[in-house]
Amino acid sequence: MSASCCSHEPPAAAQVVDLPRYRRVLWLALIVNAAMFAVEVVAGIGAGSLALLADAIDFAGDALNYGVSLAVLAAALAWRARAAIVKAVSMIGFGAFVLARAVWSAWHGEVPEPITMGAVAALALAANVGVAAMLYTFREGDANMRSVWICTRNDALGNLAVGAAALGVFGTGTAWPDLVVAALMAALALSGGVSVWRQARAELRSGADAASQAASQARPPAGSHAPSHAALHVAPRAAPHGPHAPAHGRPRH
Repeated sequence: MSASCCSHEPPAAAQVVDLPRYRRVLWLALIVNAAMFAVEVVAGIGAGSLALLADAIDFAGDALNYGVSLAVLAAALAWRARAAIVKAVSMIGFGAFVLARAVWSAWHGEVPEPITMGAVAALALAANVGVAAMLYTFREGDANMRSVWICTRNDALGNLAVGAAALGVFGTGTAWPDLVVAALMAALALSGGVSVWRQARAELRSGADAASQAASQARPPAGSHAPSHAALHVAPRAAPHGPHAPAHGRPRH
């Protein structure tokens, strides 16, 4: 479940000290999330669970996040901040979709199948815990690295919530636990998207200010002028006189 993140002061772009390992972890995370997306789509449709379908969309968004992160991993901080903005937009869009679907399902939905919900939630939890453990070393960094860690960590929390919804549906025989969890996931996604957006924008502004300051330092001070041509002219040396003068300069007898 892509969720909110706290404020964070981004360190230097050289934070990634083991780039090959981080790249391998991102590839593994991408494969796991893409596979779980397919599993939850099939199970969510079969069980009639909005929470599972929401989680499936979230797995797809995470797979996209990892793909974007791989694409810009060696790029400058400004490009990684722009990638984080793309991910923030996807989180906000995901939250808006799930929230609207939860409202619609409150009047038109049916009771989901709790056994399937619980089994798939447990599988998704195992997948996300494994990915979160791999990414734990890289949980601190710029907006792009931090959003990857936050999305994965909160996905595991979302799986626990889906499992709780399955128990609620089983105990009450209604769809309300499923809808409540789906709405909660939507709210957290909206909050997380706004937070990642703000941090990425702060990094872009910081990079722009640094570039402007460097450009101003490279310009010559106002009022300074290049030396004139006359100042650069060097007067010719006077010809030597006396016994050491060149032969062609001595008077003839």
